[in-house]
Amino acid sequence: MNPARWLLAFAVGVIVGHHTGVLLEPLGNVGGIAGGETRWADWIDLILPYVVVGCAGAALAAAATPGRVWLLFGFAAVLYTQGHGIHLAANSIANVAPGEPAHLWDELIGHYLWYGGLAGLVAALGLALGDLPRPDWRVSLPLALLFGFTVFTNSIEGGTAPLGLVTSGAFLVWGIYRRERLLGLLVPTYGLALVALAGWGLYWLGFPQFSELGWL
Repeated sequence: MNPARWLLAFAVGVIVGHHTGVLLEPLGNVGGIAGGETRWADWIDLILPYVVVGCAGAALAAAATPGRVWLLFGFAAVLYTQGHGIHLAANSIANVAPGEPAHLWDELIGHYLWYGGLAGLVAALGLALGDLPRPDWRVSLPLALLFGFTVFTNSIEGGTAPLGLVTSGAFLVWGIYRRERLLGLLVPTYGLALVALAGWGLYWLGFPQFSELGWL
């Protein structure tokens, strides 16, 4: 498979996988396992790092990526998987026994590591694939906008708006600079994320989570 197809799979994995808590919530609870209640969404969410990191790694391998980019990818992959694992465990515990420790590990440490790792994966993919021709907008633009929307929703509900603003601004500038190539996809992706985050912050004079507003 060529690197563009793996990149497509990566984007779909992030768009869908980063919303499993909402999309799969209707599935409800598994029931008592080892004396506790767990959700189907949590068990299915275990697959996410394998999909996202695996597709990103496959895209790099298909593009004959140089070693220095692999180092960035490895570091980002560790951040992503560690952050996701911390989030998943702490969030699952908080669903049954909410408390300050669970909130700390889920909302702060877990989310910042997880989404920081995602930004690192995007950076590695941009370095490896950025000089490829820009794909057809009919397919790539909707996915780019959905990916940007995912960055926005994750940054708000995940409580990581500062990280979202900084990374979105940086990726937007990078995309504008290389807009004639594949990296041009960063413009609609992170342009949407940046505008949405800035607009949210200005409207609410802060960054309240969707759940805090009673939307979830």
